[in-house]
Parts: sequence; C-alpha cells; structure tokens
Amino acid sequence: MLNKNEYVGGENFDLRDILVRGRKMNLQKKTEFFDSFLDSLFSNNQMLHLRCMTSPADRVVKVFDSCSGEIKSMLMFGSNNYLGLANHPYIKEFVTKIIHKYGTGIGGPPLLNGYTSLHHELEERLADLKGAEDVLLFSSGYGANVGLVSALMSNEDLVLHDSYSHASFHDGIKMSGVQAVNFSHNDVELLKQTLEKTENLKYKDRFVGVEGVYSMDGDIAPLDKIVPICKRNNAILIVDDAHGTGVMGIKGSGTAEHFGLDGQIDLTMGTFSKTFAVTGGFVAASKSIINYLRFFARSYMFSASLPPSVVATVLASLDVMEKEPELHQNLQDNINYTASCLRQLGIPSNSLTPIFPLRVPPTMNIRKAGYELHQKGIFVNSVEYPAVPKSQQRFRISIMATHTKADIDRLMEVLIEVWKNNNNEPLEKSQIKVFIN
Repeated sequence: MLNKNEYVGGENFDLRDILVRGRKMNLQKKTEFFDSFLDSLFSNNQMLHLRCMTSPADRVVKVFDSCSGEIKSMLMFGSNNYLGLANHPYIKEFVTKIIHKYGTGIGGPPLLNGYTSLHHELEERLADLKGAEDVLLFSSGYGANVGLVSALMSNEDLVLHDSYSHASFHDGIKMSGVQAVNFSHNDVELLKQTLEKTENLKYKDRFVGVEGVYSMDGDIAPLDKIVPICKRNNAILIVDDAHGTGVMGIKGSGTAEHFGLDGQIDLTMGTFSKTFAVTGGFVAASKSIINYLRFFARSYMFSASLPPSVVATVLASLDVMEKEPELHQNLQDNINYTASCLRQLGIPSNSLTPIFPLRVPPTMNIRKAGYELHQKGIFVNSVEYPAVPKSQQRFRISIMATHTKADIDRLMEVLIEVWKNNNNEPLEKSQIKVFIN
C-alpha cells in the first residue's frame, strides 16, 4: 500500500506516477497501489470520474453524488451530445419501432451474418453526408481508426500526422508498423517541407493524418491549406472528423464542408459517439478503399455488427439534422454567446466549435476546483496531467444546441466564484487563456 507520509490527499500523485512506479511492481502490488490512490481521491472529494447519471443525457442531468449519497440536478457542460439528440422524442420513437421490427441485436460480424438493409441504408446516407462513394461502419470510433490505419499502412509506407492525433490513431500506427513522423500541431509549413523532403524516398505510399476538430483545444485543422499540399505531393489525406461531424459546415456535414471541400478528402473517419450520442464509427472513402477495408480491417472483420438500435439512432439523427436545421443554428448561436461571455471576462476566445478549454493556473488545485464546480451544479470535465502537460491542465467546457442563455450565464457565474475561491486573482484578472483558432 502507499506510504501515507509521502502521499497526502492525492495532490502529490497523478496517473503518470502510477504508471512509472507500477512498472517496478507485480500485479498485486500495482493494483493495491492504484487502489490507495483512488481511496485518497474519494476521501478528499476529488474523484469526479465515473459520475453516475440517473436521467437521460440532456442539458440538465440528474447525478448521484457519491459524497453526499444524494441525487442532484446539474447543468451538463461535459457532453459531446452537441445537438442534444440523445433525448430527442422523434429519435426515441423511431428506435422503438426499429427494435420491434429488427430486434435488439444481430449476433455476428458483418461479413458473415451481421449485415442488414438497415446497415446498408446508413452507409449510403453517411456517404452522401460526406460526399464520398462509400462508407464502412465500425463498432466503435476507436476501431475505425485502428482498422483503417492497420489495414492500409505497412512498414514500407510513411505517415505524417499532427502531434495532437488521437490515441486510436497512434495505436493503429503501432499495429501497422508504418514509419511515422509527427509534425507540430497545425504547422502546415512543416508538413509541406516534410512532404517535399520525402518525395524521392522509396515509400510505397505517404499518408497525412489530421483531425477536423481537435477535442482538447477545440481548434480546427486548416484543411483549405492541407488539402492542396497533399494533392501536390501525392499524399493520401486522412481526416478524423469525430468532433466535426454534425457541427461544422452549414448542413453540419463536417469540417470539409466548412472549408468548401466536400468530396475532396481521401478518407474521412467519424464516430457516432459525439453528435449522434451513441457508439460506433465509420470510414468514408472511395468504393475501392471501402471494399478493401471490409476484408482487411481486423477491427471490422472480428467485431460484431452494430445493433439495430444504434443504426436506427444514427438514421433518425440524420433525419432530425435535415428536418430541424434550427438545432445547428442554435448550437452556433450558443457557441458565439459563450465566446462573447468569456471575452467579457478577459479570456480571448474565437471558437468555431462547441469545445472551450479553460486552462487553470499552475497554483490551482484542479481537483478541488472541479469538486466545487460539481457542488454548485455544473458538470464539466477536468483534464489533468499526463493527458496534457502540467502547464496546460484545463476544464473542458462543451456547449450544446439545447443550452439556454441562462444556462451559459450560470456557468459563467460559477466559474467566477470557483476562480475566486481557488486562485490568488479573480477570473477577470487572471492570466488564464483559452487557446482557440
């Protein structure tokens, strides 16, 4: 167990300490070590992971407070449910009808017995949404990234990827054995130079991997510059548009639409766990690439098909996106209003996306501040080291179309209170920055 003299209140330890020290321990000692870490977080009211909700995901949720043992209503500012579709009445009714028709599950992988007319319809509609020839459905967004990278790349290829690329993309790189080089976040000039330098090297293919919207900072990839660079250098562009689908562009079809580049991305990866608020993922590309992935993406080959309820949820969500464009407009209005409120507090913010990272000062105990936000009925996610550098720890605020201006005003009031209680300077005068493109 932990030495209580060296570990007090969970403040001196983080997950990196657990990993580093755990390498020297056997399984029993490693798990006991971690148990002590968790026990200390709970006893000091600093454990805000795995908060248990007892209501549908919406702008207001009911959450079980493990400290008080009570259920409390909270304003949800920590969800990727950007359009508020998770509790939409049309979607719930549609899914119920589909379950009566198709049942609750498939019972097999897609190539054998897990492919239905429902799955085919969703592939066609997503292909239309992304301006692609075809789409392949995966059981998770993680599986989509791992599957496409490990199936399409080999040790005779090169992939250049943004340093902020998702963990699933990194894992795909490890599995494929492809030679990988990362470039500084959104550094288009460095990407261009690296592609030019590697043009005459004997790689079978060169790939470029970026994200449409980056989940930690909420900024976007400058696809208007990246696409021409890739075309000039014969590089295959992969865009992870998990957080852009349903959010970016006039119709919400994604980051490519935002830049007027519909149909010009070689491969687009997306998920159903953000705007569509369920689980699953997809890859949109040419019909030839999709045909190849169907047989060689192992995370597709060896995973059960998405259940009808999930497929129906995404289909119904696409219906809502088409029939209720005001949802997308509401989201954009809330994004603009949030950015305006933050600027009034002296925090630069020009976000085009629903993600607002609020960085905390090095002197602030982010766990203590996080629990105060929780107590005051504000649900936000805290992002600690080693997920980000210690100098970049932040609260990640997510805005939804269903939030009201009063909700956002309350968020600002609570942030001011918490900063006043946990920082030497109030929020209006602190050096906190929200780094948004």
